[in-house]
Amino acid sequence: MLPVVEVPLLKAQDMSSGANNFYTSDKVTVQKVAFRNQYQMMVTGNLFIPGNLDRSMRNAAIVVGHPMGAVKEQSANLYATRLAERGFVTLSLDLSFWGESEGQPRNVVSPDIYAEDFSAAVDFLGTQPFVDRGRIGVLGICGSASFVISAAKIDPRMKAVATVSMYDMGSAARNALRGSQTVEQRRQIIAEAAEQRYVEFAGGETRYTSGTVHALTADTHPIQREFYDFYRTPRGEYTPAGQSPLLTTHPTLTSNVKFMNFYPFNDIETISPRPMLFITGDDAHSREFSEDAYRRAAEPRELFIVPGAGHVDLYDRVDLIPWDTLTSFFTRHLR
Repeated sequence: MLPVVEVPLLKAQDMSSGANNFYTSDKVTVQKVAFRNQYQMMVTGNLFIPGNLDRSMRNAAIVVGHPMGAVKEQSANLYATRLAERGFVTLSLDLSFWGESEGQPRNVVSPDIYAEDFSAAVDFLGTQPFVDRGRIGVLGICGSASFVISAAKIDPRMKAVATVSMYDMGSAARNALRGSQTVEQRRQIIAEAAEQRYVEFAGGETRYTSGTVHALTADTHPIQREFYDFYRTPRGEYTPAGQSPLLTTHPTLTSNVKFMNFYPFNDIETISPRPMLFITGDDAHSREFSEDAYRRAAEPRELFIVPGAGHVDLYDRVDLIPWDTLTSFFTRHLR
């Protein structure tokens, strides 16, 4: 277990550029929904319906996935709300093992199940009488961006794929940012996780890893400071009922190594001719992943780089997020 410490909240977090993670709209109705994936695990989501939607018609819909280690209330609901204001039926979801969705132990890493959750969300939307099952798109933020790519490769019902501030969780685990992790360091991580399996198999405490720090020091890395300002301050801090804030963003140590076997960009070109849109900030530490995916993808594809934006900026800074680009993409390709 992580040490039990008080989680500090900054008094003056950065709310510039319209940061508004918990945005709500009186132009949209929200309904809590739940559905089972093919592993018979209950997936929980929020269904956003435009107030002026013609329910006698079949309409375009978009599934929205949250950042890795987050929950739907962090970034995904914001995107789902704003896109519903623009006329789309949208569904944000908690990935299995996170938030309100089922899965034990909590915070397990399972890329295959994460991808399945997005297909299950398409199952749900495609059986709603006001949704056109031929016009369903997916949008993944941060880690979910790599999961929607993984899902779309084997689920042709996802007619348009957009990503924002993408992390290739496989490459990040194997190589770290800009290839800064050596093979020997990778082996050490794998060995530590393997030994921990014995501990937990024998009934010992679950260990957690990585995630966002819970306190800042003079030596805290700038990337950790970026995540801290969102996850550990009122700007984006959110803990589902009955869960500990100490575990927010932290996957289990023994399961996190499963990302080492995750290669979402392999065969990405087979998604074509379905269109793909990659959105990243020009100052984003994760920019390399969107550019890599764009290079590998086949046409039609788009790369949109947001001036002056970092990685976490595109979680919630509504003045930086390119809403018109997203709207145009999904409108054109979910006709």
